[in-house]
Amino acid sequence: MVRVKICGITSLEDALVSVKAGCDALGFVFYKKSPRYITPERAKEIIRQLPADIIKIGVFVNTQEETAKRIAKLCSLDMLQFHGNESPEFCRRFKGIKIIRAFRIKDKLDLEKISRYKTFAYLFDTFSKAEIGGTGKSFNWKLLTKDVSNFKVPVFLSGGLNPKNVKQAIETVHPDWCDASSSLEVRPGEKDHKKVREFIEAVRR
Repeated sequence: MVRVKICGITSLEDALVSVKAGCDALGFVFYKKSPRYITPERAKEIIRQLPADIIKIGVFVNTQEETAKRIAKLCSLDMLQFHGNESPEFCRRFKGIKIIRAFRIKDKLDLEKISRYKTFAYLFDTFSKAEIGGTGKSFNWKLLTKDVSNFKVPVFLSGGLNPKNVKQAIETVHPDWCDASSSLEVRPGEKDHKKVREFIEAVRR
């Protein structure tokens, strides 16, 4: 079964609605330039009120190693998602922590670059000059079709997924996870609860 991550959580209400709707993981963005930024202290407060079986994922962009480790410990994060220019060497410094390395896809895959990352999972998102993630736009999923099974790590598919297109995305890519954020919002940082429920239902179908 394809699992679901709802990312860009900034409130307890949005987190609990997502959990009740059946998500498997929640993402918290610790990148101050993002409209979905949440302080570590606020994330900790939300996370302590969540069921233990919900996976808590911290999203970081070119964050210093010690800062990422401090936030991971403070918030009791289960996984760290690196969405910037983090090197394979940087990712290896997080012993005992599951790392998701995000790759922003434009018009082709850089398989040589991807293979250098020996992380727990890969996430594929849409490339944008203006934004790092949260674009609400999808990329050409067919770029992934012949390579996903060769990665030998869990694959998260992100970038513009919504209740209407996620079925096609799953049938095209066969990812392990579907990850949605801005496409399920009323406004940046605030989830549309109806869309969240419809998205998770669509993935489950």
